[in-house]
Amino acid sequence: MRWGLPWPGAEQARAAEAAGAVAFCAGEFADTSAYVTAAEMAHTTSSAHVGPGIAYAFARSPFVHAASLRQLNRVAPGRVFLGLGAGTARMNRDWFGVDSSRPAARMAELIHCVQAFLHAENDETVTFHGDFYHLDARVRAPVLGRIAVPILVGAFNIHMLRTAGRVADGVLGHGLFTDRWWDEVVDPQLQIGARQAGRDPASLLRWGWVITAIDDADPQRAIADAKRQIGFDLTVKTYDALVERHGWHDEVAAIRSEFATGDPRNLGRHVTDDMLWAVAVCGDTMQAREMLSARRRLPDTGFFSPPGFLVSPRRRGYYGTALIEALSESPAL
Repeated sequence: MRWGLPWPGAEQARAAEAAGAVAFCAGEFADTSAYVTAAEMAHTTSSAHVGPGIAYAFARSPFVHAASLRQLNRVAPGRVFLGLGAGTARMNRDWFGVDSSRPAARMAELIHCVQAFLHAENDETVTFHGDFYHLDARVRAPVLGRIAVPILVGAFNIHMLRTAGRVADGVLGHGLFTDRWWDEVVDPQLQIGARQAGRDPASLLRWGWVITAIDDADPQRAIADAKRQIGFDLTVKTYDALVERHGWHDEVAAIRSEFATGDPRNLGRHVTDDMLWAVAVCGDTMQAREMLSARRRLPDTGFFSPPGFLVSPRRRGYYGTALIEALSESPAL
């Protein structure tokens, strides 16, 4: 597996590139823009791929996505990618003020429109007419020209996975993805989508996040932070199909009850070792290596992601440093 990191800052990024990192990704939230962070990444890295991973797809128009990618590509030519996520219906409605109905079909049209802008030559009219987007843009300035920017979808359910297989360059998997989820759900649905469009499924990128916390001085704290992150992620009902497949019903019910009426700091108490080993890489360096080698189906490019739920930025920075040091000693941790 090739590896990368969620953006750790310029100083850590230089050390990570020297240790073999091939990509950095940028998430976003109410106080963070994936494209602003991606600009910092583009300016302060030299060889790794950089891009939003993920950006909220429907919060921006296809034009804004494409224009941002073109500007990034001028700074880091050939190194830019785009990871898109639909977000929840509530976020789209209440936070972004946009319609997100029929998200898989809407995502497919958005990707087609972004690609139309990215693939347009100078003085070519950019056109698209669908159910959600309509373009008829003649950009009368010499600013276009075809550029290659891989577009990946943060897909979980079968409809979005098939959409990724049909129209995108690949998938950017969630940190909860297990070996079974990759084998039994992601790959088969990507294949269905790709074949519907007459594409080769083998050509699709399979990137993803891996929850990672290494601390040789206090491995139990690293394990606790990883468990708490898993618990927090599993409060989201979107992932119930994964819970069902693994038989984690009782554990997740306890997690959600704790989250609703108890202390969020205790979420990790309900995450079993079986769940931990299926999802995360954590503990001291020796255990992290064992957990990584026990995984039989990792992303082709994995973003080793320190836990963020109830973990301070300083602590996340510590986990990043420990990870880079471990990878400097051995590409397999």
